[in-house]
Amino acid sequence: MDTLKNKYDSIIFDLDGTLWDSTANVAEAWQAVKQQVNYIKDDVTVAHVASIVGLTYDAIFEKLFPYLTTEQRNEFKGLAAISELETLNRTGGIWYPYLLETLKDLATRYKLFIVSNCQSGYIETFLKMDGLDGLFIGHQCYGTKTQPKWQNIVDVVNDYDLKAPVYVGDTMGDYEASVKAGVPFIFAAYGFGVVKEDQVATINEFVELKNIL
Repeated sequence: MDTLKNKYDSIIFDLDGTLWDSTANVAEAWQAVKQQVNYIKDDVTVAHVASIVGLTYDAIFEKLFPYLTTEQRNEFKGLAAISELETLNRTGGIWYPYLLETLKDLATRYKLFIVSNCQSGYIETFLKMDGLDGLFIGHQCYGTKTQPKWQNIVDVVNDYDLKAPVYVGDTMGDYEASVKAGVPFIFAAYGFGVVKEDQVATINEFVELKNIL
C-alpha cells in the first residue's frame, strides 16, 4: 500500500463502522422501545441496524418504519434516542482491533476529529470509554445542527483551521460527503459499506493506518 505519510495534518473519522460497531447494542435498545409501543410490526434486529449505518438520525427511522405516521415515527425516534444512549453508556460498542493503540500512535502526529451522522450525545458516549480521553480535539454530528455530513466536515476544517485533512469512513455516503467537502478519503473496507471510487487508500484493518499515515 502506498504511503501517505507527511501529506496531511489531521484525520477526521466517521464513527460507526470505522472506529466501533455498536449495532448489537443499538438493536437491543431499539427493541426495548418496540416493546413499549404497539405500532412497530417486526422485531428490531442487528441486520436492521446495520442496514441504516451512515444515514442521518432522521432518515434512519423513515427507512426502517415507512408505514408509521409522522407522530408515531417521531415518538419512536425520541424514545429510541434515549434508550440508545442509556444502553451505550452502560455497554459501549465493540472497538475494532488495535483501535486504542492505533489512535494513540496517530495522535502523536495528527490532530484527530470525529464527524458522524449520529444524534447528539452519541459521540460523547464513545469518547467516555476508557483510554480515549484527550485523543480527539473536536467532533461534530448531525444531531447538533441537523446539517449534512459534508457541511459538518467543512465546519470542522474551518473551525480548527485544518490545512490538509483526510477523512476515514466506511460507506459510499462517507465518500460522497468527503468529496463534497473537498477532503481526501480513506475507505475502511472492514465496515458496513462498499466504495470503489478514487479514495486515496483502502484499509482492511484499522491498524493499517499506523503504517500508511
